[in-house]
Amino acid sequence: MTEEEKRERALKARKFYRAEQEAGFADASPTDTPQTRHPAYRLAFRDTDFLLREELRPVRFQLELLKPEMLLEEAGVGSTLVMYGSARIPPPEAVETALAGAKAMPDEERIIVERLAAKAKYYREAYNLARLVSEKSIIEDGKRQFVVTSGGGPSIMEAANKGASDAGAESIGLNIVLPHEQAPNRYVTPYLSFQFHYFALRKMHFLLRARAVAVFPGGFGTFDEFFELLTLIQTGKMKPIPILLFGKEFWCRVIDWDAFAEEGTISKKDLDLFRWCETADEAWGHIAAFYRIDAPDRPEF
Repeated sequence: MTEEEKRERALKARKFYRAEQEAGFADASPTDTPQTRHPAYRLAFRDTDFLLREELRPVRFQLELLKPEMLLEEAGVGSTLVMYGSARIPPPEAVETALAGAKAMPDEERIIVERLAAKAKYYREAYNLARLVSEKSIIEDGKRQFVVTSGGGPSIMEAANKGASDAGAESIGLNIVLPHEQAPNRYVTPYLSFQFHYFALRKMHFLLRARAVAVFPGGFGTFDEFFELLTLIQTGKMKPIPILLFGKEFWCRVIDWDAFAEEGTISKKDLDLFRWCETADEAWGHIAAFYRIDAPDRPEF
């Protein structure tokens, strides 16, 4: 009996062809008739028009949940450090050019440019935090911990992925399809760069492996992600993790936190769900203290 025959007779041997093999058989078929040319004859899993039908939305949900989950598991990603923030804050090296170009603008527009330029320090701190954590190279249970994860776009997101890249580490980018042109920043590890159709599934993947979240000044998207995280922990749907809120001056200008609690719509203790930070070292200090990193009796994640 040949080795191939032995494999075929083994009880654990597959008795059905894999999907990719069946697809190959279909491609190799020489038959060309009105029936085989019609879309109805396509294999369902290769029929894009069929998969994009309204009725197939639940299937697309499942695919967007499964694909990143399976690939992150295969990549050995155990946990993540998620970094949220604006797509509009310039990197420090672009500040001088931005301010020079703003001089001729109307006062209202010039002031906005100046305010964004003043926030360039957070690009630097996002970079520093991502690099600091990536250089720790923490491995537990054979998997990488605190893998830097961003929305994959520019500005604060770019700073996060760049910091990891400069530390020689891989990082994750969770991009989203938008009506205007968008592409992943060049520092995201290519095989950890994902694109989503559904915001809900993207936000789910941000938090499934998150063991700490750093939130920098940002707009609607940052607020959405930040407040959903607070809600999940406040309501007990998610166990507490370190939430590092960078930029107290910004956040206290756009949100009156004390009034929020005084109005009674949240509890005063809910303001303890996050920690104020201005530097990467402060943020790492909170993370290390929470998880008792380097403590001899530290529990596993």
